[in-house]
Amino acid sequence: MNWNTILIRYGELSLKGKNKSKFIRKLKANIKAALSDLGTVTMRAERDRMFIYTEKPEELDRAIEILPSIFGIQSFSPIVICEPTLEDIKDTSLKVLGKTETAGKTFKVDVKRADKRFPLNTGELQQELGGHVLRVFPELVVQMKKPEILLYVEIQREAAYISSHTYKGAGGMPVGSNGHSLLLLSGGIDSPVAGYMMMKRGVSFDAIHFASPPFTSDLAKEKVEDIVRQLTKFGAVIRLHVIPFTELQQTIVKQVPSNLSMTTTRRMMMKVAEQVRKDTNSLGLITGDSLGQVASQTLESLTAINEVTNTPILRPLIAMDKLEIIEIAQKIGTYDISIRPYDDCCTVFTPPSNKTKPQIEKVAYYESFQEFDDMVVEVASQRVTTIPSKQTEEEFEDLL
Repeated sequence: MNWNTILIRYGELSLKGKNKSKFIRKLKANIKAALSDLGTVTMRAERDRMFIYTEKPEELDRAIEILPSIFGIQSFSPIVICEPTLEDIKDTSLKVLGKTETAGKTFKVDVKRADKRFPLNTGELQQELGGHVLRVFPELVVQMKKPEILLYVEIQREAAYISSHTYKGAGGMPVGSNGHSLLLLSGGIDSPVAGYMMMKRGVSFDAIHFASPPFTSDLAKEKVEDIVRQLTKFGAVIRLHVIPFTELQQTIVKQVPSNLSMTTTRRMMMKVAEQVRKDTNSLGLITGDSLGQVASQTLESLTAINEVTNTPILRPLIAMDKLEIIEIAQKIGTYDISIRPYDDCCTVFTPPSNKTKPQIEKVAYYESFQEFDDMVVEVASQRVTTIPSKQTEEEFEDLL
């Protein structure tokens, strides 16, 4: 039995119209990149599903481990391909089930008969196969709803596809199919989850991180690089831009009253991000804001922060509570990295109290005594860009 193929069923992109082929090409490219370390893998994409072939069983097992993290896949199944004849289908079905633990399990035969020339109709073939299976595996129990084993048989003109197990995919849209944005990545719990949520909607992104050495350590920067590496497992290549923020942040502390300094800090971060966004052809800014979580995330504070940019700000966590965010962070593997005890630039300069309802006019008044815009352009130009997923400090300034 040649068990060397995976059938992939598309997720939300199945609903797309004229642009469907574009989404399929993007999904194929993302899968190809994710499986690039598997030497014998080849792929074939059709309008309603995709096939992955490999010559090595261990590569098939590895692909099954990787595919659940790739957005755009609804489900997938390892399949055996056989001749579209009744005898070959019956024989192959027994071999497929022979690879499965069947004792005491419930099962059902599910048939898709795309080739209507097949001599038995769908119901007749289900009964024929079900009876054949029960004669060989009498311990199986037929159950029509939510069976533990689903023997799936699909008959096409050129071949029949048979599987006994279906894996759930990540759903969503292929990363990169809905544009490119810039993620403000602090290193805390929330912003990595925000990036993950936007990837699920098909958005690829660069990440920007603000560092204030010597007040923030190299370990804090390494933490952010590890988060980026973890997020790349969901099908995206992520460039990380580290901004030297110390001088600008110290100026804020000196120039702006302490209860407004966090608002100004966030506004300056937005302005710097705006500079990087333009250089990276990003269409939006992604933040991990959750309404009411901290003083800078009240509606009044968000309004004051928004005032410095006309770029769309994407806040996928805005209506989520902390426990929901933590649950997702644990699921995607960023939580244990985020809770490493290394301060970021916001925590080391946190004032004793913050305005929860800052007035834009007052914030702008105190900012007017300093040429902050010149400093913003300067620190944005001094950023260091890497791709942490490659485990190198390779710089990409020449590409920007």
